[in-house]
Formats: sequence, structure tokens, C-alpha cells
Amino acid sequence: MKTGKEAGNIGSGSPSEVFCAVPGRLSLLSSTSKYKVTIAEVQRRLSPPECLNASLLGGVLRRAKSKNGGRLLREKLEKIGLNLPAGRRKAANVTLLTSLVEGEATHLAKDFHFVCETEFPARQLAEYIVRHQTEPQDSYRRKELILHSQQITKELMQILSQDRTTHFGTRSQHLLEPSMQRHLTHFSLITHGFGSPAIMAVLHAFQTFLNESLNYLEKLYPSNGGGMVSSSLDKSKIDNEKK
Repeated sequence: MKTGKEAGNIGSGSPSEVFCAVPGRLSLLSSTSKYKVTIAEVQRRLSPPECLNASLLGGVLRRAKSKNGGRLLREKLEKIGLNLPAGRRKAANVTLLTSLVEGEATHLAKDFHFVCETEFPARQLAEYIVRHQTEPQDSYRRKELILHSQQITKELMQILSQDRTTHFGTRSQHLLEPSMQRHLTHFSLITHGFGSPAIMAVLHAFQTFLNESLNYLEKLYPSNGGGMVSSSLDKSKIDNEKK
């Protein structure tokens, strides 16, 4: 017969209550910033898909090297109604992201987006590739491929922008079908909120690259019928809708 509460159920304590604060793993030596870890976040780390054991959770919360750290952590978890069984096995592969709490993972995603937006050489790459791989007679086909790529990328970005898992601590109405949201939730929980925003940052950078490619193609090979390519895309879209 089991005693205590299972790891996925919170007894006492509000989910938004701060369980502890931990220093950032990626902070520079001069930084003293700490990230607050809520009871809800601890619950998420003990629940699927990760199901962290005492050793891993202690490492995440920076308690692994403290004297009697494991026992004290278990006692603190018991007080809020969370039981962490001895000998428990983790359910997911450990990665570098496992060591990050949600606050730092989100911070990393924001910084990554900023660096992609300000430092990624989209224009230089676009001009290099167009200059070396496009012949005058192929310019129209190249433009058509880029426009199609823009459309597919835009569709993926629209789906990711509707992912509501990344809004930890808030109750947002799901916009996607449950079956799709479930997969995105899994990805977000494994990456602690880093995954989808990071991919969005990459897709934004890719869209910028595609835009710069079109601009440079038009500069090298001006076309009198600039609307021809977009018109073919619109016609294709209409044909698909009719089907």
C-alpha cells in the first residue's frame, strides 16, 4: 500500500508559490541573478515526460552537494504534498537542458532570439548563395522556389505561435487541436520552455534570409513582370482550395 502523495499531485501550497531560488547555470561570474522555481515547476519536473529522481532534481535545484541535501529535499517536498520515491528512475534522456530551470531556459530563448535577429548574417548569406548558384536563365525559377519556401515557413510559424505550453504559470485557452497541442507540450516540457521560441527564432532568421534573397535576385535580374511568380502561387492556392 502506498503512503503519501504521488509526485504529480500537490497537497498543501499554491502552485504559484516559490519553492526556492537557484543561481543560473549559464550566468557569468559577475552576475548574481537567481531564478525563482515555483511549486508548479517542481511538480512538472517530477511528472512526465521527465520524472526526475531525487539525485537529478537535487542537482537542478543546486542541493546535490549540500550535507543531507537529499533527505532535506524529500522533507521539503513532503510538506507541500509531493512524495519522491527512493530508487525512482528518470523517464527521459538527460541533456544539458535538463539542468536549466524554466526561468533560465526562457531567458536563454530570448537571448538566442535577440542574437539571431541582430547578428545572423542573413543578407550576406543570401547574396553569396544567389551570386554563386543562380544563372540569369534560372532567376525566375529561383524566385518561385523562394516564394514557396516563404509560404511553408510561414505556415509552420503560425502553428508554433499558437502553442500555449510556453506560457507557464498562466491559464491560456488552447488554440490548437488537443492532439497537436499534446506534442508541442511534450517538447516544451522537455526543453523547459526553450524549444518552440528557439525554433521560432531560427525560422524568423530563415525568413529574413529568404527576403534578402528575393531582394538581391531582383537587383541582379530585374523582371518586368514582377507579379508573375506571386500570381502563379495565388493560382496554385486557388486550385488547391477548389479541390
